[in-house]
Amino acid sequence: MQLSQSLHTYTEEQLSAREAQRLAEFIAWGPAVFQTARLMLKWGVLDLLRDSAEGLTRQQICQRTQLSDYAVRCLTEASLSIGIILVDPQTERFTISKTGWFLINDPAVRVNIDFNQDVNYEGWFRLGESLKSGRPEGLRHFGDWPTVYEALSQLPEQVRQSWFGFDHFYSDSAFPAALDIVFGQLHTRRLYDVGGNTGKWALRCVGFDPEVEVTVIDLPQQIEMMRRNIAGKRGAERIGGLALDLLDERARFPKMEPAPDVIWMSQFLDCFSKPQIVGILRRASEAMGADTRICIMETLWDRQRFEPAAFCLTMTSLYFAAIANGNSKMYSSEDMVECIHEARLEVEQVYDHLGQGHSILVCKKASPSSPSTPSTPSTPSTP
Repeated sequence: MQLSQSLHTYTEEQLSAREAQRLAEFIAWGPAVFQTARLMLKWGVLDLLRDSAEGLTRQQICQRTQLSDYAVRCLTEASLSIGIILVDPQTERFTISKTGWFLINDPAVRVNIDFNQDVNYEGWFRLGESLKSGRPEGLRHFGDWPTVYEALSQLPEQVRQSWFGFDHFYSDSAFPAALDIVFGQLHTRRLYDVGGNTGKWALRCVGFDPEVEVTVIDLPQQIEMMRRNIAGKRGAERIGGLALDLLDERARFPKMEPAPDVIWMSQFLDCFSKPQIVGILRRASEAMGADTRICIMETLWDRQRFEPAAFCLTMTSLYFAAIANGNSKMYSSEDMVECIHEARLEVEQVYDHLGQGHSILVCKKASPSSPSTPSTPSTPSTP
């Protein structure tokens, strides 16, 4: 296993016995910790403390939020234990801590809180069932669908907003650097956007380059949603859609003459199991020409610059287990490269640290002399 420098803390004990005991209790009370922090945000208590130079007493918090004394006592006492607020024992005034400040101001934290509350929280009660069955048992909370992707267009509005907010936040942050790679270095004119979802990347492509033509490939429900989303927008006439169930081994990528320059897969392959990834890549390779490149953009947990990002990604794997599909995850670079090699492709270039921790693996068809044993690229490169 090749870990980035920031993840070397995973290789040896970091805590004293007392610190470890405290963390164990923190984990045991994790659901209550989450809900306390969420309500302190939702009901504006943390905002009030942030904006108060001298802090606020319990009575002042009650007056400004219209919450009962009982509610404020429960929340503030729990928040002290969690570490999101501080108290002056002399004046009994509460102030916000550094952790509380990040809860308010870090956009990734806010997106993650909404995603976990609206999409995951109740479904994770069936995480154990999901891990044993290989099916998203937690999705039953919303309805009877095989995966979350068929459900997206029918989920409650708040759930959909939080799902897309999570999905787009992470991908959108990497788009500017990705556009420079796809068009500045790979000189793309014809592009397949596989798993194109609402068409956000396709619109960015046609807006960035006036000559590129994009074909979005996705499930029928997603293609319909994409067409509605791009209607009337700049460059929409250069975006086509192809409905395809990529879990169907009989489904084939369209062969274009000339062949596409890039087959783009952004935050897509993490939606599938490793055997499914190999099958998708093999079928994608059938549509490749000699100069076609497959660009796989993923948040690979072992290549993160900062440890909190790796933490978020490994936790996201549990969403895939319980809610999304029951058999995929956020992969390591070693896992992804293994799939690439098994599909008879090879990694030509790696770009790391794009946006919120994305990497792009640029792949080409493997030469006959390529090694059968995959090797994970170990030297990060950036555009």
